[in-house]
Formats: sequence, structure tokens, C-alpha cells
Amino acid sequence: LQYILVGLGLMMFYTLLLSISEHLGFNQGYLISSIAVILLIAAYSTSVLSNRRLAYLTALSLAAIYGFLFIIIQIESYALLVGSIGLFVILALTMFFTRNIQWYRSMRR
Repeated sequence: LQYILVGLGLMMFYTLLLSISEHLGFNQGYLISSIAVILLIAAYSTSVLSNRRLAYLTALSLAAIYGFLFIIIQIESYALLVGSIGLFVILALTMFFTRNIQWYRSMRR
């Protein structure tokens, strides 16, 4: 249920973006929508995870993702290039930071 609620929160970004952009413009709509969704999910994560540090990390990750998407949208001509390089860097960082996690340790017991 928690994954569904967070997923619905992420989906609300697009509905908020569309409705706010009709009245205020795209940039303001994007800023308001992203802040609203980040705060919503961070507040929910704080109560679900019972750990403020993980909730802040979640909020920071969402802010980075929404910021990255905004930059890609703004630079139309280089969107594919910047997007591909950005995704490569994100994948490389994820692989680097998770290299020492023993994923199957609990399954062996």
C-alpha cells in the first residue's frame, strides 16, 4: 500500500503541473508542483520510515530528479545528449554506492 501511495503522489505531479501551468505558466507550475510533491512524499516518508535522515535523502533524490528533468526540458536541442549522459552518470553512481551491499544475505539464512 505504501508503494501505491507514493506512486500516486508521483503521478499527481503531472496533474498539478498541467493545472497550475494553465494559469501561471510552465516554469512556475513546474516549481510549485515539484515542491508540493517533494514535500508530500518527504512528510509521508518521515512517518513511514521513522527516520528523518532517510526522509531527507528521499526528498533530496526527488529534488535532483525533478531538477534534472526540468533542465532536460529547457534545453530542447541537446535533450537526448544530456539525458543520456545524465542517466549514465546516475546508473554509474548507483552501481558504485551499492557495490558492497549483500543483496542475498537474508535469503541464505
